[in-house]
Amino acid sequence: MSDVLFAFLLTLLAGLSTAIGAALGVFGKGTSTKTLSLGLGFSAGVMIYVSLMELLPEGIRALTEAYGEINGNWAGIAAFFGGIAVIAVIDKLVPDSVNPHEPSSIDHPARKHALMRTGLFTAGALAIHNFPEGFATFIAALQEPQVAIAVAVAIAIHNIPEGLAVAIPVYQATGSRRKGFTLAALSGLAEPAGALIGYLILMPFISDTLFGIVFAAIAGIMVFISLDELLPAAHEFGEHHLTVYGLIGGMAVMAVSLVLFI
Repeated sequence: MSDVLFAFLLTLLAGLSTAIGAALGVFGKGTSTKTLSLGLGFSAGVMIYVSLMELLPEGIRALTEAYGEINGNWAGIAAFFGGIAVIAVIDKLVPDSVNPHEPSSIDHPARKHALMRTGLFTAGALAIHNFPEGFATFIAALQEPQVAIAVAVAIAIHNIPEGLAVAIPVYQATGSRRKGFTLAALSGLAEPAGALIGYLILMPFISDTLFGIVFAAIAGIMVFISLDELLPAAHEFGEHHLTVYGLIGGMAVMAVSLVLFI
């Protein structure tokens, strides 16, 4: 097997692990408010921890290598809050009728719209996050295959709750297991897409600056979605403690996975 094919297959398997989370979300027993609150809290914990402990530091590291310690840190901060600004503007443009902060029951049409919006936003943000992540995994596999295997396993663990975060809201909003599963699985395919496009187009132009900006901005986007979308949606169902337990559990899983596999 060629090095390029091995690298691509490794990235593909890591991306497809979102389907595992999707399956747990839509084919598991029941989709009660407790399950939804726990799952959304868990996913928020995953996204916040990964953003602040992995993506943002990695982005700042790349930028400090390009611009020096002080300027690189400032550039990382700007990219982080720039990502937040972009997703906040998108959020502001969404009509109030589908605002996830408007209280209503699960069966209320506005609540279903809000859940669908949450699932779509999460899928979009994760796809953006997975795209450069896939490229990074692919490059690592070409250079250090043994290291890349550990990285791919860690990413696969990350992607399981990510798939859950997309599938559950979409399933709750539409009542369709197929739609929830499909959208979650597709968000993971951004990783092999990132690997393929990166190999064909971006490799001659990749730089520490671009790499750092993208990762810091994605960290900002994921933190915003967790605080503005996932946690409020989870709290709305009246399961405050389960949401917090899920949040802490998601952080703990990510902390252990990063220590074990990276």
